[in-house]
Amino acid sequence: MTSRPCTRSTLLHRFDRTFRVWGYAVSHSHLLLRSRKDGVEDSRLDLHFEAVDSMQLVKRYEGLELHAVDDSEFSRVYEESGVPPGWRDTRLVVRLRSRSGTGYVQCGRVVVDRHQDDEDGPGDASAIRDVVWSLRPSGLRAPGGPAGDPSAHRKE
Repeated sequence: MTSRPCTRSTLLHRFDRTFRVWGYAVSHSHLLLRSRKDGVEDSRLDLHFEAVDSMQLVKRYEGLELHAVDDSEFSRVYEESGVPPGWRDTRLVVRLRSRSGTGYVQCGRVVVDRHQDDEDGPGDASAIRDVVWSLRPSGLRAPGGPAGDPSAHRKE
């Protein structure tokens, strides 16, 4: 196995919390990373990756940063994943960096939501979703902006 040089990327969002891989649903290609309540944080954060095509993960991320990747890394991940060429504009690659490890997720959308409960399950489906941040591929390729332009993503 050869090591690849670290590529430049644009910081999209930073969390001063620890996230753990919480689950992956094959049927919906949905990956969930979760940061539970602790003595400092009074809410739970769920980081959802929707329409996941490929991923490389570690079990936990301390001080998680989400980065957009450059065009060459996007192309490499895209080629290795085998995603049909027609889907290219509907996918993004998010680089995960933290003090405890790195990884990436190739997906159709990223959503972070906040919950006041700290249950192990998905929570009350009828509860209002408190979306903290979200990103779609179009947010990285906004008209007039370069790929990975952090001003192009949507904060909610």
